[in-house]
Formats: sequence, structure tokens, C-alpha cells
Amino acid sequence: MHHLSLRLLALLGLTLGLALAQAPVQDLVLRVLLAEASEASLSLGAHLRLSSYGEQNLPAATLKLGASGNDVLVGGQASGPWVEFQATDGLFVFEGRPYRGSLQAIAQNGTLLLINRVWLEDYLMGVVPGEVPRSFPPEVLRAQAILARTFALYRLNPKALYDICDDERCQVYLGYRAETPEHSAAVQATRGLIVSYGQQPITAVYHADSGGYTAASAEVWGGSVPYLIARPDPYSQSPKGVWGLTLSPQAVARQLVAQGMLVGDVQGLEIVQYTESGRVARLRVRGNLKSTDLVGPQATRFLRGLGLPSTRITLSGWDVTGFGVGHGVGMSQWGARGFALQGWDFKQILGYYYPGTFLSSFEVVQGLREKLLASGYMPAQGLQSVVPSGALISSLLASVR
Repeated sequence: MHHLSLRLLALLGLTLGLALAQAPVQDLVLRVLLAEASEASLSLGAHLRLSSYGEQNLPAATLKLGASGNDVLVGGQASGPWVEFQATDGLFVFEGRPYRGSLQAIAQNGTLLLINRVWLEDYLMGVVPGEVPRSFPPEVLRAQAILARTFALYRLNPKALYDICDDERCQVYLGYRAETPEHSAAVQATRGLIVSYGQQPITAVYHADSGGYTAASAEVWGGSVPYLIARPDPYSQSPKGVWGLTLSPQAVARQLVAQGMLVGDVQGLEIVQYTESGRVARLRVRGNLKSTDLVGPQATRFLRGLGLPSTRITLSGWDVTGFGVGHGVGMSQWGARGFALQGWDFKQILGYYYPGTFLSSFEVVQGLREKLLASGYMPAQGLQSVVPSGALISSLLASVR
């Protein structure tokens, strides 16, 4: 596809929401699950400690946290079902890693939920470094910051004890130590911006390298999403974008069993059909007892379960040649890098990978303000002002037990 036509498609794909010019940029508190554990270590300077027992101003300390039934133990002392620690300098160290915001510990049946309550924009400064290198063009970092913000907002759930986890199941969150000037500048330059569709945050999935063609959501997960479609991705060329490996009949058999299928002794694999983006749509596994076809998302799960970086592959016997890294849906980070090097800005990049969506303030999200107000999480002047009431936390705990 010609370069100019790609740029035009990008401009047509993403519209700048009118609400952006009219609404003030806001922030909100995100609750990030750092760990579930029976005990943990916390260090922080002078701090405010809040619990169902009240508030205390305390000096710097290193604390051992534990759980006894539904009680949080602080230094071995029962302190109620939840405790929150807010350092005066805005930083705490949890298991050797510093974080912005506060740490909330909630006890559930002898297990602690360790939750970082942090401003969304501060959270992003610890997320974007884990997703794209600081050496990537600034426009890619800006696009990534917007997607990470959108993903977090999509996961916001005031009815639960936390909104999002800190690992690859959600977004990798590395905390304060990972921050760099380049990543923080990208977060600040796009403050408050998300990608929306139908007055809701989009499903902001992204990946490393599409291998030359992004996948539609239906190819990978089975559900069709209007803005997650297959598109040529000519600049997606990462150092590990072309790869090869050799499968074994034993590994194939184990993965079949894991997915509840038996064919006897595995004798071979055959790609019967490809998707629009060149990924496996139908895979035939031949055994001495029978053959079986894996179709669509089932084939994707099977191949990724074998350790393949991507399902955009060719087969020659047991030898696999593959292209790309990741599921292939949404923005390719290496593809975005290529577009940026061609002069595209973050709006054009996002417009290309998520056609028909809007770039907007999260103020346009239908029902967001009401949901936050009803749940006690709408921010006012500072982090302390959004500490949920004891009654709210008790009701949340009751709902999950």
C-alpha cells in the first residue's frame, strides 16, 4: 500500500473529540494489585496510617505486614481488615521496589491483597517504560501512553477491591525506579487523552511486532470488534521479527491433552487455512488413531501454548518459520516506530491501528463521573482526599467473601 494512502487512512481513522477542547483535564485514582501474599515488607518515611481504627501520624519505618484471618497484622499487631499507608514524600518501598502513591493492605482469609493507590498519570510513568524503549521516537511513546491510559480506564471497577494487576496479564507496572525523562514527557504531553468508541474507552490491546500484517480480533479471540481489524503493517520489522523453531510430536501431544484432545501418537501437523492477516485459521493434527482440526481461537491457543511467539507462520514438517511477536491485534509497537520514522505523529499512528475511533478526554466516557462519585473515588485536591470510607471498604469486602 502506498505511503500517502496509509497516512490518509490514519487521518480518517481517528477523530479528535470535541469534548477535548471543552472539558478540563482530570485525573483519578487507580488501584493496582501489586501482590497477594501471606506477608510482605514495606519501608517508607514519615507517614499517615489509616485503618478502621482511625488515623495516626507516624515516623519513618520498615514494617512487616501479615494476615490473620481477616485482620491485617502490622508488626504482629492486629490492625483491622484494612490499613493504608501514605508517606509524606509520596513514595513507599514495597518488597524492594519504590512506588508513588499509597499502599493499602486488605486481609482476606489469611491472605493480604497489597494494593497501590496511585494517580493514573503517575501510574503511567511506571508503565510506559515497561512497554517501549526510551530510544523509540517520541510519537511512539506518546501513542503508547495514550493506549496505556485507555487500557487502565477500561479496567476501572469501583465495585471491586482493585482495578488492575501489575504484570503482563494487565500491563507491566514497574513503579518509580523505571521512570525516565522520555517516558514521563510522553505521559505529560498526552495528559488525560484516551482512545474512545461509543463514549467508552476502547479495548486498547497492542503488541510488539505484527510480522507485517495486524490481526483482526476475531482471528485471535473469536469476537469481532469494529476497530480491531486486519491491516497491512509494512514497517513492523523488529530484530526478532523473523524466527524459527522445531516442534516435537511429544510437545504437540502434551498441548493437545492440555486442551482436552487425544489423537494417539502424533504423526504430523498441517496448516489447512490461513486468516486474512496470514495467521493460522485451521490447523490439522494427524495421529495414529485419528486426525483433528483446530479452528480459529482454538488453533491460536494451541500454537501459543507450544511457545510460538506468533501464529503468522509456515510449516515444513516439524520446522516452523514465524513472523512477528505477540497476538498481532491493535497497535504494533515496532510498526508504530516505523511510521514515526516516516514522519507520522501519534494521532496518525493511533488512527491507523484503531480506525473509526476518537481521541478524546476521558471526560467523554459515559457514566464515568457518576460511577466514581457513587463509589467514593472521585478525586478532589490530593490523594488523601480520596481514601474510601471504612463503610465502603467493608461493603466491598462483604461482596467478595
